[in-house]
Amino acid sequence: MKNSSTHFFFFCAFLFLLIFHSIPTTSQEVEDEKEFDYVKGSGKGPENWGDIHEEWAMCKNGDMQSPIDLLHERVQVVSHLGRLKRHYKPSNATLKNRGHDIMLKWVNGAGSIYVNGTEYVLQQCHWHSPSEHTINGKSYALEVHMVHESSDKQTAVVGIMYKIGRPDTFLSELMEHIRSIADAHEMERNVGVVDPRHLKMGSRKYYRYMGSLTVPPCTQGVMWTMVKKVRTVSREQVRLLKMAVDDNAEMNARPTLPINEREIHLYTPRLR
Repeated sequence: MKNSSTHFFFFCAFLFLLIFHSIPTTSQEVEDEKEFDYVKGSGKGPENWGDIHEEWAMCKNGDMQSPIDLLHERVQVVSHLGRLKRHYKPSNATLKNRGHDIMLKWVNGAGSIYVNGTEYVLQQCHWHSPSEHTINGKSYALEVHMVHESSDKQTAVVGIMYKIGRPDTFLSELMEHIRSIADAHEMERNVGVVDPRHLKMGSRKYYRYMGSLTVPPCTQGVMWTMVKKVRTVSREQVRLLKMAVDDNAEMNARPTLPINEREIHLYTPRLR
C-alpha cells in the first residue's frame, strides 16, 4: 500500500511538471514568426494576431497597446522624471535572424538602466523598419528597441528612431555579421564583445508611457522610453536589415494603436 501511494505521488508530481512546462510563457516576445507576419490580408497580419492563439488575445483586446503616435496635443512636458540613468557595459553577444527581425542578444546582460529605483538589465535589441512609433503622424525609416528586464520580470524598452542620412555607427559595427546571417532563418552567430554604449541617443529628452510588446503576445505593462531626437541611418543599412529577414517581414512595423486614456510624458530638463 505504501509503495502504491509513493508511486501515485511521483506520478502526480510528474504530471504537474509536464503541465507546467507546457504552459506557454506569454510575457516574452514570440521568437518564431511562422505563425504571424506583417502582411495585411494574409490572415496572419497584425489585424489577426489576437485571433491566432488564445494567449495572444491581448493583441486585439488590450487598451494599452504599442506602438502609438506620440501626438504633441496629448503630451505633458515634465521635468520630474529625471535623466535616464544608463549604466551599460561591453558584453559578449550573439546575432540572430528571427525571421521577422534581426536580434542582438547579450549573453549575460550588458548593464542596466534605473527607473524609479528599479534596475532593468539590458537583454537584447532588435530593429523595425519603418519605425513603429510615429511623431505627430510622421513615420521614420527605422526604429531600434533596447529591451530590458527587472528581477521580477517586468519589461522596459528604450526606443530610438532614425531618418535617412549618415550611417549609424552602431549598425556599422554589425554590418558584416548581419550579411552573414541574411536569408538564414533561425541562424545565430557569435559576434564577440559588443558595447551598447555605442548605441547613441544624442538627447536627454524622451517620451515615457505605459504600453505593450509590439509583437505577439502583445503583453501589456511595458514601460516605454522613446528618445525624442531622431538620429540618422544610411539607406544601405536599412536595405540590409530588410533584405536579411523573411520576405513577409521586410516591412516589420506594427501599425500604431489608440492612445486611449494613457498619459504621455515628455521629459525636458529644467532650465536653471
